[in-house]
Amino acid sequence: MPILALVRHGQSLWNHENRFTGFVDVPLTEKGRAEARQAAESLKSLTFDVAYTSALTRAQETLALILESLGQRIPVIRDASLNERHYGDLQGLNKEDAARRWGDDQVKKWRRSYDIPPPNGESLEMTAKRVLPFYERAISGDLRQGKNVLVVAHGNSNRSLVMKLDKLTGEQVVGLELATGVPLVYELSAEGDVLGKRTHG
Repeated sequence: MPILALVRHGQSLWNHENRFTGFVDVPLTEKGRAEARQAAESLKSLTFDVAYTSALTRAQETLALILESLGQRIPVIRDASLNERHYGDLQGLNKEDAARRWGDDQVKKWRRSYDIPPPNGESLEMTAKRVLPFYERAISGDLRQGKNVLVVAHGNSNRSLVMKLDKLTGEQVVGLELATGVPLVYELSAEGDVLGKRTHG
């Protein structure tokens, strides 16, 4: 039965600085690189056939470190469909500064509601509308062929995948926290149904 492993990239520079990152391409911190190697350590019992990642450096670097640590050379598909949610006018701002500018309640709504986007940005619902069709047309095809798939992406793109796999509602998924560098491993049937799920920490 195929395996799907989801990993959120390791800590990035702007995670560390408590800034909204979104589509801005920032590198990993040293801690982020260590988290990537730790993710590899927790995945060492698995062999992957193909990997998917976003168009952003922090996810690509995390994936490269994981594969290097595992000693696995496999095809890697990079696609912007797996990018982090676009935070619009919030991108680059410190989260506390944003709260001072728009008010704590408003920023919380943008961050924690399913369908309210920040100005010029994406809601989680909008993010899911680009992530899930990509899953259907690309990732699920590999899984149906029995391939083990590794996806290294972002908090909100991975959240969209978990919402589908765990059959969560929009309200349920916004409360879901995915830690950086901690793999979530699904065992799937040939039809794509979840048979088992575990966190590798």
